[in-house]
Amino acid sequence: MEPTYTIYEQQTIRQLRRWQIGLHKEPGLLERTSKNLQTRVNTLIPDKVHKTITATVKGIVQTSLFGMDFIPKNEPLTGATLAESDAKAEELLKLYKKIAAAEGAGTGAGGILLGLADFPILIGIKMKFLFELAHAYGYSTKDYRERLFILYVFQLAFSSSTKKPALYETIRNWKAIAATLPPAASYTEQIDWQQLQQEYRDTIDFRKMLQLVPGIGAVVGAWANYGLLEELGVAGMNSFRIRKIMDKTAGAAEAEFF
Repeated sequence: MEPTYTIYEQQTIRQLRRWQIGLHKEPGLLERTSKNLQTRVNTLIPDKVHKTITATVKGIVQTSLFGMDFIPKNEPLTGATLAESDAKAEELLKLYKKIAAAEGAGTGAGGILLGLADFPILIGIKMKFLFELAHAYGYSTKDYRERLFILYVFQLAFSSSTKKPALYETIRNWKAIAATLPPAASYTEQIDWQQLQQEYRDTIDFRKMLQLVPGIGAVVGAWANYGLLEELGVAGMNSFRIRKIMDKTAGAAEAEFF
């Protein structure tokens, strides 16, 4: 029996199609120019700073994914409609963008040391948002497979355009992938931490490194953090929307829509 979609779900499916097309586009002139400028900025940053950031990315992500501290106290919104989950997700995104902007402004105004402190704090804010987002769409982060899904959403939001199509395919086929996952302890060894760190740094470095510049750190910090949460919100909401629609159809929507 063919599933019946609400008008809201039909509109969302059309939005997801456009999003998918955008993920598969070649990088434009602006993105290539930004990458070149970012590379120049990176050469001006001491190697010690780069190593600190790299270690921080791995440490915070590992802690959030394989610990229990980030799991929300509220139960997942199982049984909620897509519209209801989206409404809750929008509330969360609005809140976390404000939190991230305030944090970026505060650390940005404090010079290079506080600017560096912003990196682990911001990653923690992002991961906490994604955990809350999963529950908004009815998926419990007590299940380690849901925390691994969050890792792929995180990477999708902060990877180069060349990596996004493959990450999208992982998200689109997550139900089948999750069914084949080994125990959590062994799966952690299969994660390419080096690639995750490098892609994340390459995506955010230009904006965040400007935060370390004296005199403009506060303004740039607020702007950068707000924008990074916005990007994460788009990737996160769309990833969970796909899953929720496909769950409704037991996967039948995969070939037709995504």
